[in-house]
Amino acid sequence: MNSLSPRPDAPAQDEADSIEDGKRLIRLSTDKGSSLAERISSHFYRLTWRTPLHNMRLKGKYPLKLLAVPRDMIAGNARAGKAIRAGHFLLRGHKLPIAGLDLTAPPLSPAWAEYLHGFRWLRDLNEVGSREQVTPSAESIMRSWLAAHAEKPSEPAWSAEYAGWRLLFWAAYAPLILSSGDLVYRSLVLNCFARTARHLDRGADKAPVGLPRLVAWCGVVTAGLLLPGGAPRRAYGETGLKRAIEHAFYSDGGTISRSPLAQLRGIEALTMVRAAYDAVRVEVPAFLTETLNRTVAALLGLTHGDGGLGSWQGGGAIDAAQVETLLAATGVRTRPLRQARDWGYQRISAGSTQVLVDAAPPPVAQLAEAGCASTGAIEISDGADRLIVNCGGAAFAGPMIPADFARGLRTTAAHSTLTLDDSNSTAILPDGTLGRGVTEVELHRQELENGSRLELSHDGYVRRFGYVHRRLLQISNDGRDIRGEDMLLPAQRRKRPVAAPYVLRFHLAPHIDASLTADGQGALLRIDMGALWQFRCGAGTLGIEDSVWIDGDGRPHGTKQLVVSATAEPGGSSLGWLLKRVG
Repeated sequence: MNSLSPRPDAPAQDEADSIEDGKRLIRLSTDKGSSLAERISSHFYRLTWRTPLHNMRLKGKYPLKLLAVPRDMIAGNARAGKAIRAGHFLLRGHKLPIAGLDLTAPPLSPAWAEYLHGFRWLRDLNEVGSREQVTPSAESIMRSWLAAHAEKPSEPAWSAEYAGWRLLFWAAYAPLILSSGDLVYRSLVLNCFARTARHLDRGADKAPVGLPRLVAWCGVVTAGLLLPGGAPRRAYGETGLKRAIEHAFYSDGGTISRSPLAQLRGIEALTMVRAAYDAVRVEVPAFLTETLNRTVAALLGLTHGDGGLGSWQGGGAIDAAQVETLLAATGVRTRPLRQARDWGYQRISAGSTQVLVDAAPPPVAQLAEAGCASTGAIEISDGADRLIVNCGGAAFAGPMIPADFARGLRTTAAHSTLTLDDSNSTAILPDGTLGRGVTEVELHRQELENGSRLELSHDGYVRRFGYVHRRLLQISNDGRDIRGEDMLLPAQRRKRPVAAPYVLRFHLAPHIDASLTADGQGALLRIDMGALWQFRCGAGTLGIEDSVWIDGDGRPHGTKQLVVSATAEPGGSSLGWLLKRVG
């Protein structure tokens, strides 16, 4: 590999775009999420929902109106909105008839629960007609939901997270559900709004740490702003929201679940709360504005050249349109975060090439339902074209992605990195949680005269096999030359390593045509209607195998992967490789 020397005149960057040269150690977060005592307390609290005592807690003044209607600047899905007017819900390619829908039945997936009970569908419906045109559909569904859930809180409809989303969407789309001349119905809607707020007053802090608790407190603040006499609740809610933010995001702005999907949702909730402040002309708290600035920079750090998100920690490849409409709604203008010190993602931009790297342990089990064993994985794009990807999509488990398939999407083999002896770098347990594996990542990044250099190593295979996996990446200034080296090194003072097979995988984007070279040590990667890249490996056996890639709507696409097979030797092994743009 080319030797690289430090760049003496590297330009200064602002805080969101700075690079910290030198080595650092990233350890698995000590925040284990909700403690056992907190989870037991939360369980007993939910049991009280069935008692007359909880019903008494939800009683109070009947509000006559909302003080204002916040403006939701985030665009809905017009296709889904048309489907609602045609008589069925549409989510990630799956239809659900509205007529005869049992809203008390368990939902098909958590995504469906949020869509139905969080009233996210109101945004989609609003896209496809005037208020007069879409109000009948909105009111009809609203009446059905109230009949099923208004009087008796139950899971999942009244979970803190879905209740928080419900208040945000009821507030933003109040004209669609409160335009009726039926005063009894209007009173029922407003009373349910107030009951939900009282429910969250007591239950927001009992929601799981992270996005659920954040959204719940967003609902409390919104109710405090929009219901008459809500000043005390607003003050109480702001204190809770600030506390929830501190536990939901790292100091660099990344969500503790390390999930781009959760990052999107968190920014969305904060943006909708800010709209409620604007609607009643109350100054937005400084901590809310500062949080949006940090979280947007972190989100931008995971975007490819096409503007969409990479496939990390269960997320699919969210397309640029969704990202752009959210960023426009925030009004935040900032640079992408290139080096997330806590969130753990590294971003290297060179020419038209973007390289994204997962350089941290996975999230702890209680913080991510679809956490992945992806430490060391990379994604690469050339301009608007993705080249190297991860399979992604484990969080989209549901009708199109069965549970067993989703579990496979969480494995190390579903990511563009090294897999030792067909094992995950972090165990995925039978109950779906993450077990032992990566606890420490050592990272060394430098911006150099001829390009960028990044070296990381993790201990995911030390306990079981006695090997440390070290990955070295060097990217030229123009982004046309990416050199890598993957090493399996014997760990000191640990289990004595033995020879074991390993595989280096590079999952390809669906539009990549791959063919082996005559010598069997390389492959040509032609981007459809785009550039030509060459892959070379210095050792091992190279092959091309089938793979899968999940798009942002949760739809699987067949694709290919480059697979380099070799054997780790007890004294240590090294496999160099090259990706070069040749046309």
